[in-house]
Amino acid sequence: MEKYIFYILSVIIVAFAIASVSSRKMLRSVVYLLFALCGIAGFYFLIDYNFLAAVQLTVYAGGIIVLIIFSVLLVHHIEMELEIAKRSKQLLIGLTCFIGLGVFLYTIYNHTFNVIQNTNTTITRDIGAKLLRYEVGGFILPFEVVSILLLAAMIGSIVIAKGKKLTTKNDEAL
Repeated sequence: MEKYIFYILSVIIVAFAIASVSSRKMLRSVVYLLFALCGIAGFYFLIDYNFLAAVQLTVYAGGIIVLIIFSVLLVHHIEMELEIAKRSKQLLIGLTCFIGLGVFLYTIYNHTFNVIQNTNTTITRDIGAKLLRYEVGGFILPFEVVSILLLAAMIGSIVIAKGKKLTTKNDEAL
């Protein structure tokens, strides 16, 4: 039964990922990306990594998608239609994808993967303690740097998307 669920989730993820990058409507692309990220959370639930699945749903499917939709709505490009790439670029990208797929499949089928039995069980309390520790082995600094980087990226994308500069008339009003 798990095998069939895996294949169903795989088809869902691939279908929504393709729909996300091929849709010309910005909002539809974001919604398709949301479904693909929820499918990835389904993989985590399938292998019984419930904490990682919850993080996937809250951080990526929840937070990042809301951030993208908020940014799109803020710059009033909700109905923006994306341009279609030239046929030569489409062929080049398709060829590059097939070469990458070939390398990926060659690596998977020609490498023996050994299953390692992990006797150490990591619990959620240990993960939380490592995320919030500022000593050696802690991740509080990278965690905060990434949050500032995401904030700067959102502000930068909004400034670039707005594209309007202050004129002298606006300067006089201030």
